[in-house]
Amino acid sequence: EREGMVVMDDPTSILRCCNKVYLAELLQQAGVPTPKTHFLFRDQEDALEAFIQQTEYPVVLKIPDGSFSLGVTKAETEQALREKLADFFKQSYLVLAQEFFYTEFDWRIGILNQRPLFACQYFMSKGHWQIYNHSGGKTHAGKFATMPTHQVPPKVLRASLKATKLIGDGLYGVDIKQQGDRIAVIEVNDNPNIDAGVEDDYLQEDLYRQIMEVFLQRMERKRLGV
Repeated sequence: EREGMVVMDDPTSILRCCNKVYLAELLQQAGVPTPKTHFLFRDQEDALEAFIQQTEYPVVLKIPDGSFSLGVTKAETEQALREKLADFFKQSYLVLAQEFFYTEFDWRIGILNQRPLFACQYFMSKGHWQIYNHSGGKTHAGKFATMPTHQVPPKVLRASLKATKLIGDGLYGVDIKQQGDRIAVIEVNDNPNIDAGVEDDYLQEDLYRQIMEVFLQRMERKRLGV
């Protein structure tokens, strides 16, 4: 970008998406539905103790820059919470604590240029509460289902678009949980993975064609100085 090139995964989007603390605050302030979230600081002992005493279990903990289910854990009891917080505070000054919101799958809505591009359901790994299960030395992933965006519940699409408009106009993957009428945006991913046979399962080659068309349009506008 500094050299004047057209980039889809732009530095501003990277900065906004990769810090879970910034992203959580941004979504909350804009009124985007999210899980109940608390920010826990290593040196605020009184606030930490109050949270531990008042929280409902289980509770999910995240370090600010985790990804692919790494840096994310679940505490079922007060003792487990204390132990996991102590471990996370060795890595980070700040830890996110979120309500446990279990669903059989997470929505992944691909947004390109502030328009829906693809829609997937990522199912939880077998016998696990996350899509990716890193226990046992191997990583296991759940199944998936890909569908046209017009089959996605409208409120899921609206939340995805509202969230990504806060980030920019690039290519994003919005993770959303749905339980009955309630939805919650978990995070917005810059540079989302698009794997052959998964995210492109419905659009096939047209998915890549749409991305390249946006690249071409932006290159033409830059050339013309528009």
